Amino acid sequence: MSMSENTANAAAVKEAVEKKESLWKDVWYSLSHNAAAMVSLAFIALLVVIAVVTALFPSILPYDPYAQDLSQSFATPSAAHIFGCDQQGRDMFSRILVGTQITLAVGLLSVAISLTVGVALGAVAGYKGGAVDTLIMRAMDVMLAVPSILLAITFMAALGKGIDKAVVAIGLVSIPEYARIVRSQILAVKESDYVAAARVIGDSDAKIIIRHILPNVMPSIIVRATLGISSAILDCAALGFLGLGVQPPAAEWGDMLGRGRNYIFSAPHAMFFPGMMITLTVLAFNLLGDGVRDALDPKSRKR
Repeated sequence: MSMSENTANAAAVKEAVEKKESLWKDVWYSLSHNAAAMVSLAFIALLVVIAVVTALFPSILPYDPYAQDLSQSFATPSAAHIFGCDQQGRDMFSRILVGTQITLAVGLLSVAISLTVGVALGAVAGYKGGAVDTLIMRAMDVMLAVPSILLAITFMAALGKGIDKAVVAIGLVSIPEYARIVRSQILAVKESDYVAAARVIGDSDAKIIIRHILPNVMPSIIVRATLGISSAILDCAALGFLGLGVQPPAAEWGDMLGRGRNYIFSAPHAMFFPGMMITLTVLAFNLLGDGVRDALDPKSRKR
Protein backbone atom coordinates (compact mmCIF):
# COMPACT_ATOMS: atom_id res chain seq x y z
CA MET A 1 0.00 0.00 0.00
CA SER A 2 1.38 3.40 -1.01
CA MET A 3 1.95 6.30 1.32
CA SER A 4 -0.87 8.26 -0.30
CA GLU A 5 -3.31 5.41 0.29
CA ASN A 6 -2.22 5.17 3.93
CA THR A 7 -2.73 8.88 4.33
CA ALA A 8 -6.17 8.69 2.72
CA ASN A 9 -7.22 5.80 4.99
CA ALA A 10 -5.96 7.61 8.08
CA ALA A 11 -7.86 10.72 7.05
CA ALA A 12 -11.03 8.68 6.52
CA VAL A 13 -10.71 7.05 9.94
CA LYS A 14 -10.08 10.42 11.58
CA GLU A 15 -13.10 11.92 9.83
CA ALA A 16 -15.32 9.03 10.96
CA VAL A 17 -14.14 9.38 14.57
CA GLU A 18 -14.67 13.13 14.54
CA LYS A 19 -18.14 12.68 13.04
CA LYS A 20 -19.08 10.18 15.75
CA GLU A 21 -17.75 12.48 18.49
CA SER A 22 -19.67 15.39 16.98
CA LEU A 23 -22.87 13.32 16.97
CA TRP A 24 -22.62 12.50 20.67
CA LYS A 25 -21.76 16.13 21.46
CA ASP A 26 -24.94 17.18 19.66
CA VAL A 27 -26.92 14.55 21.57
CA TRP A 28 -25.56 15.74 24.91
CA TYR A 29 -26.14 19.38 23.99
CA SER A 30 -29.76 18.64 23.16
CA LEU A 31 -30.26 16.57 26.31
CA SER A 32 -28.59 19.17 28.55
CA HIS A 33 -30.96 21.84 27.24
CA ASN A 34 -34.02 19.75 28.11
CA ALA A 35 -34.94 20.98 31.59
CA ALA A 36 -37.28 18.09 32.41
CA ALA A 37 -34.71 15.50 31.34
CA MET A 38 -31.91 17.12 33.34
CA VAL A 39 -34.04 17.43 36.50
CA SER A 40 -34.99 13.77 36.07
CA LEU A 41 -31.35 12.80 35.55
CA ALA A 42 -30.38 14.66 38.73
CA PHE A 43 -33.14 12.90 40.68
CA ILE A 44 -32.07 9.49 39.36
CA ALA A 45 -28.44 10.28 40.21
CA LEU A 46 -29.57 11.14 43.75
CA LEU A 47 -31.38 7.81 44.01
CA VAL A 48 -28.24 5.99 42.85
CA VAL A 49 -26.14 7.80 45.45
CA ILE A 50 -28.67 6.95 48.17
CA ALA A 51 -28.73 3.29 47.14
CA VAL A 52 -24.93 3.00 47.09
CA VAL A 53 -24.34 4.92 50.32
CA THR A 54 -27.02 3.08 52.31
CA ALA A 55 -25.70 -0.25 51.03
CA LEU A 56 -22.08 0.51 51.93
CA PHE A 57 -22.70 2.51 55.10
CA PRO A 58 -26.00 1.35 56.68
CA SER A 59 -25.06 3.13 59.91
CA ILE A 60 -25.74 6.46 58.15
CA LEU A 61 -29.49 5.76 58.33
CA PRO A 62 -31.29 7.65 61.09
CA TYR A 63 -32.88 4.42 62.38
CA ASP A 64 -32.55 0.70 61.85
CA PRO A 65 -35.10 0.09 59.05
CA TYR A 66 -35.92 -3.36 60.47
CA ALA A 67 -36.10 -2.51 64.18
CA GLN A 68 -39.66 -2.70 65.56
CA ASP A 69 -41.01 -0.41 68.26
CA LEU A 70 -44.71 -1.08 68.79
CA SER A 71 -45.00 2.00 71.00
CA GLN A 72 -44.42 4.04 67.82
CA SER A 73 -46.96 2.11 65.71
CA PHE A 74 -48.32 4.42 63.00
CA ALA A 75 -46.61 7.44 64.57
CA THR A 76 -47.38 10.45 62.39
CA PRO A 77 -44.62 12.44 60.65
CA SER A 78 -42.65 14.51 63.14
CA ALA A 79 -39.17 15.88 63.77
CA ALA A 80 -38.13 12.48 65.14
CA HIS A 81 -39.66 10.48 62.26
CA ILE A 82 -40.09 12.78 59.27
CA PHE A 83 -42.05 10.16 57.28
CA GLY A 84 -43.72 8.67 60.34
CA CYS A 85 -43.70 4.98 61.30
CA ASP A 86 -45.46 1.90 59.97
CA GLN A 87 -47.62 -0.63 61.79
CA GLN A 88 -44.61 -2.23 63.50
CA GLY A 89 -43.23 1.15 64.55
CA ARG A 90 -40.39 1.06 62.01
CA ASP A 91 -39.10 4.39 60.74
CA MET A 92 -40.50 4.84 57.24
CA PHE A 93 -37.88 7.33 56.12
CA SER A 94 -35.13 4.78 56.75
CA ARG A 95 -37.15 2.09 54.99
CA ILE A 96 -37.78 4.36 52.01
CA LEU A 97 -34.05 4.99 51.71
CA VAL A 98 -33.20 1.28 51.92
CA GLY A 99 -35.98 0.50 49.45
CA THR A 100 -34.10 2.53 46.84
CA GLN A 101 -31.59 -0.30 46.61
CA ILE A 102 -34.24 -2.86 45.69
CA THR A 103 -36.09 -0.54 43.32
CA LEU A 104 -33.04 0.36 41.24
CA ALA A 105 -31.63 -3.18 41.34
CA VAL A 106 -34.88 -4.67 40.05
CA GLY A 107 -35.18 -2.01 37.34
CA LEU A 108 -31.63 -2.43 36.06
CA LEU A 109 -31.35 -6.22 36.35
CA SER A 110 -34.73 -6.97 34.80
CA VAL A 111 -34.00 -4.64 31.88
CA ALA A 112 -30.61 -6.30 31.45
CA ILE A 113 -32.33 -9.68 31.13
CA SER A 114 -35.02 -8.53 28.71
CA LEU A 115 -32.55 -6.45 26.72
CA THR A 116 -30.06 -9.26 26.28
CA VAL A 117 -32.57 -11.93 25.32
CA GLY A 118 -34.85 -9.60 23.34
CA VAL A 119 -32.05 -8.10 21.25
CA ALA A 120 -30.67 -11.57 20.49
CA LEU A 121 -34.05 -12.95 19.44
CA GLY A 122 -34.98 -9.85 17.44
CA ALA A 123 -31.62 -9.80 15.66
CA VAL A 124 -31.85 -13.46 14.67
CA ALA A 125 -35.48 -13.11 13.55
CA GLY A 126 -34.86 -9.98 11.51
CA TYR A 127 -31.62 -11.13 9.89
CA LYS A 128 -32.53 -14.73 9.17
CA GLY A 129 -36.17 -14.22 8.17
CA GLY A 130 -38.28 -17.09 6.89
CA ALA A 131 -39.38 -19.85 9.25
CA VAL A 132 -37.00 -18.69 12.00
CA ASP A 133 -38.53 -15.22 11.93
CA THR A 134 -42.07 -16.61 11.94
CA LEU A 135 -41.41 -18.97 14.85
CA ILE A 136 -39.75 -16.34 17.06
CA MET A 137 -42.19 -13.53 16.37
CA ARG A 138 -45.29 -15.68 16.82
CA ALA A 139 -43.96 -16.64 20.25
CA MET A 140 -43.46 -12.96 20.98
CA ASP A 141 -47.01 -12.21 19.80
CA VAL A 142 -48.40 -14.79 22.21
CA MET A 143 -46.56 -13.12 25.11
CA LEU A 144 -47.74 -9.67 24.02
CA ALA A 145 -51.35 -10.88 23.92
CA VAL A 146 -51.30 -11.18 27.72
CA PRO A 147 -51.04 -8.02 29.89
CA SER A 148 -47.52 -7.78 31.29
CA ILE A 149 -48.55 -7.76 34.94
CA LEU A 150 -50.72 -10.88 34.47
CA LEU A 151 -47.85 -12.61 32.68
CA ALA A 152 -45.49 -11.59 35.49
CA ILE A 153 -47.92 -13.01 38.06
CA THR A 154 -48.03 -16.26 36.07
CA PHE A 155 -44.24 -16.49 36.07
CA MET A 156 -44.17 -15.69 39.80
CA ALA A 157 -46.66 -18.47 40.44
CA ALA A 158 -44.34 -20.87 38.64
CA LEU A 159 -41.08 -19.55 40.09
CA GLY A 160 -42.21 -18.70 43.61
CA LYS A 161 -42.05 -15.54 45.70
CA GLY A 162 -38.92 -13.45 46.22
CA ILE A 163 -37.02 -10.53 44.78
CA ASP A 164 -34.81 -12.73 42.58
CA LYS A 165 -37.88 -14.41 41.11
CA ALA A 166 -39.46 -11.00 40.55
CA VAL A 167 -36.41 -9.82 38.59
CA VAL A 168 -36.59 -12.86 36.31
CA ALA A 169 -40.37 -12.59 35.86
CA ILE A 170 -40.27 -8.88 35.02
CA GLY A 171 -37.33 -9.43 32.69
CA LEU A 172 -39.13 -12.20 30.82
CA VAL A 173 -42.35 -10.27 30.22
CA SER A 174 -40.46 -7.38 28.56
CA ILE A 175 -38.54 -9.51 26.06
CA PRO A 176 -41.11 -9.17 23.19
CA GLU A 177 -40.87 -5.37 23.15
CA TYR A 178 -37.11 -5.40 22.56
CA ALA A 179 -37.36 -8.26 20.08
CA ARG A 180 -39.93 -6.41 17.95
CA ILE A 181 -37.97 -3.14 18.01
CA VAL A 182 -34.69 -4.77 17.01
CA ARG A 183 -36.34 -6.92 14.33
CA SER A 184 -38.02 -3.94 12.69
CA GLN A 185 -34.81 -1.93 12.72
CA ILE A 186 -32.79 -4.80 11.27
CA LEU A 187 -35.32 -5.38 8.49
CA ALA A 188 -34.80 -1.74 7.51
CA VAL A 189 -30.99 -1.93 7.30
CA LYS A 190 -30.03 -5.51 6.55
CA GLU A 191 -30.07 -4.94 2.78
CA SER A 192 -27.93 -1.81 3.02
CA ASP A 193 -24.73 -1.53 1.01
CA TYR A 194 -22.44 -1.82 4.01
CA VAL A 195 -24.12 -5.09 5.04
CA ALA A 196 -23.79 -6.44 1.49
CA ALA A 197 -20.12 -5.43 1.47
CA ALA A 198 -19.57 -7.28 4.75
CA ARG A 199 -21.10 -10.41 3.24
CA VAL A 200 -18.86 -10.11 0.17
CA ILE A 201 -15.67 -10.01 2.23
CA GLY A 202 -16.78 -13.13 4.08
CA ASP A 203 -17.93 -11.84 7.47
CA SER A 204 -20.01 -14.32 9.43
CA ASP A 205 -23.66 -13.62 10.20
CA ALA A 206 -22.85 -13.07 13.89
CA LYS A 207 -20.09 -10.60 13.02
CA ILE A 208 -22.33 -8.69 10.61
CA ILE A 209 -25.09 -8.41 13.20
CA ILE A 210 -22.81 -7.39 16.08
CA ARG A 211 -20.36 -5.12 14.26
CA HIS A 212 -22.40 -3.63 11.44
CA ILE A 213 -26.12 -3.79 12.22
CA LEU A 214 -26.64 -3.47 15.98
CA PRO A 215 -24.60 -0.23 16.30
CA ASN A 216 -27.04 1.38 13.89
CA VAL A 217 -30.09 0.35 15.90
CA MET A 218 -28.61 1.26 19.29
CA PRO A 219 -30.44 4.61 19.58
CA SER A 220 -33.82 2.85 19.54
CA ILE A 221 -32.58 0.27 22.02
CA ILE A 222 -31.20 2.93 24.38
CA VAL A 223 -34.49 4.83 24.38
CA ARG A 224 -36.55 1.69 25.01
CA ALA A 225 -34.21 0.52 27.78
CA THR A 226 -34.49 3.87 29.56
CA LEU A 227 -38.27 3.73 29.42
CA GLY A 228 -38.16 0.02 30.24
CA ILE A 229 -36.58 0.72 33.64
CA SER A 230 -39.64 2.72 34.66
CA SER A 231 -41.94 -0.09 33.51
CA ALA A 232 -39.87 -2.63 35.46
CA ILE A 233 -40.03 -0.49 38.61
CA LEU A 234 -43.79 -0.18 38.23
CA ASP A 235 -44.20 -3.94 37.71
CA CYS A 236 -42.00 -4.63 40.75
CA ALA A 237 -44.14 -2.28 42.83
CA ALA A 238 -47.31 -4.00 41.56
CA LEU A 239 -45.97 -7.43 42.48
CA GLY A 240 -44.94 -6.12 45.89
CA PHE A 241 -48.37 -4.57 46.34
CA LEU A 242 -49.93 -7.98 45.67
CA GLY A 243 -47.52 -9.67 48.09
CA LEU A 244 -45.70 -11.62 45.37
CA GLY A 245 -42.44 -9.70 45.23
CA VAL A 246 -40.13 -8.85 48.09
CA GLN A 247 -41.03 -10.66 51.28
CA PRO A 248 -40.99 -9.17 54.81
CA PRO A 249 -39.06 -7.77 56.52
CA ALA A 250 -37.28 -6.42 53.43
CA ALA A 251 -38.13 -2.82 52.59
CA GLU A 252 -39.65 -2.40 49.13
CA TRP A 253 -41.89 0.48 48.10
CA GLY A 254 -44.62 -1.63 46.50
CA ASP A 255 -44.81 -3.92 49.51
CA MET A 256 -44.95 -0.91 51.85
CA LEU A 257 -47.71 0.59 49.72
CA GLY A 258 -49.69 -2.64 49.79
CA ARG A 259 -49.40 -3.02 53.56
CA GLY A 260 -50.40 0.59 54.12
CA ARG A 261 -53.55 0.45 51.99
CA ASN A 262 -55.57 -1.02 54.88
CA TYR A 263 -54.86 2.08 56.92
CA ILE A 264 -55.45 4.74 54.29
CA PHE A 265 -57.79 6.73 56.54
CA SER A 266 -56.26 6.11 59.95
CA ALA A 267 -52.60 6.41 58.84
CA PRO A 268 -52.45 7.85 55.31
CA HIS A 269 -48.70 8.48 55.55
CA ALA A 270 -48.14 4.69 55.43
CA MET A 271 -49.35 4.77 51.81
CA PHE A 272 -48.47 8.30 50.77
CA PHE A 273 -44.69 8.23 51.04
CA PRO A 274 -44.05 4.86 49.29
CA GLY A 275 -46.57 5.85 46.60
CA MET A 276 -44.90 9.23 46.19
CA MET A 277 -41.47 7.64 45.69
CA ILE A 278 -42.81 5.15 43.13
CA THR A 279 -44.52 7.96 41.23
CA LEU A 280 -41.51 10.29 41.24
CA THR A 281 -39.08 7.55 40.22
CA VAL A 282 -41.23 6.25 37.37
CA LEU A 283 -41.88 9.81 36.20
CA ALA A 284 -38.17 10.62 36.29
CA PHE A 285 -37.23 7.64 34.11
CA ASN A 286 -40.08 8.40 31.69
CA LEU A 287 -39.04 12.05 31.30
CA LEU A 288 -35.40 11.06 30.90
CA GLY A 289 -36.39 8.50 28.27
CA ASP A 290 -38.37 11.14 26.37
CA GLY A 291 -35.39 13.48 26.54
CA VAL A 292 -33.01 10.81 25.26
CA ARG A 293 -35.41 9.98 22.43
CA ASP A 294 -35.61 13.62 21.36
CA ALA A 295 -31.83 14.03 21.63
CA LEU A 296 -31.18 11.00 19.43
CA ASP A 297 -33.73 12.11 16.85
CA PRO A 298 -32.11 14.59 14.40
CA LYS A 299 -35.52 16.18 13.71
CA SER A 300 -36.22 16.88 17.39
CA ARG A 301 -32.66 17.58 18.50
CA LYS A 302 -31.92 21.04 19.88
CA ARG A 303 -28.94 22.79 18.32
